[in-house]
Amino acid sequence: MGVENNKLKIESVYLAFGGIQALYDVSFQIEAIEILAIIGPNGAGKTCLLNCISGFYTPQRGEIYFKDQRITGMAPYKIATARIARTFQNIQLYSGMTTVDNLMAARHIHIKPSVLSSSIYFGPAHRREIQHRKAVEDIIDFLELESIRNKVVGMLPYGQRKKVDLGRALALEPELLLLDEPMAGMNYEEKEDMARYILDIFDLKKIPVVLVEHDMGVIMDISDRIVVLDFGKKIAEGPPAEIKLNQDVIKAYLGTPES
Repeated sequence: MGVENNKLKIESVYLAFGGIQALYDVSFQIEAIEILAIIGPNGAGKTCLLNCISGFYTPQRGEIYFKDQRITGMAPYKIATARIARTFQNIQLYSGMTTVDNLMAARHIHIKPSVLSSSIYFGPAHRREIQHRKAVEDIIDFLELESIRNKVVGMLPYGQRKKVDLGRALALEPELLLLDEPMAGMNYEEKEDMARYILDIFDLKKIPVVLVEHDMGVIMDISDRIVVLDFGKKIAEGPPAEIKLNQDVIKAYLGTPES
């Protein structure tokens, strides 16, 4: 899948809640297929920024563009239709439904049946159902979810629910993937698996990724570029090797580098 320049462009975004400033004139852009990490201390504004991109928050100032289309303040369902998908820091799944049903539910933006074709289950309606089922089965194979395909997600361990959450984002067939702390609460092996899935999504599906994560080992290993926030302001941007040595970043977040 080809990717246009200026895939995502953030221009001087400002967000405040009452007297609390969450984001202050934050700007950056994604111009190619890359893994862009957003890091910073707790309360730096990382999730607020993802919420602005995905339509859950509307910034008071600034603009957000996706593929040169202005999406600032656009409703979340319209953002999803524009092919921006995300996972959530606090997992947002249908806990009473199975893994397969959760993935099928995420296909809703691709399901556009007419009343007539839906009332008669053959022909075009049947073919669409088969296509959506195949897309879901491909995700189950890709994320190795076969063993839990028919299990109710509310009964699954935390790490497996995180994988289903990622699968649901992929079911939208995104052209931009926003991941909000996908490895939070995971053990070492689960983090390794999740990092591998993210790299596979990037390498095989050619989807640019915006990643918010606190595990600096993972960030330094898999990201192409890093944006650093502190108290809502961008204090640095660059490749991992450069960010690791940036004195402002070390002071605000990383701590003293190892000698």
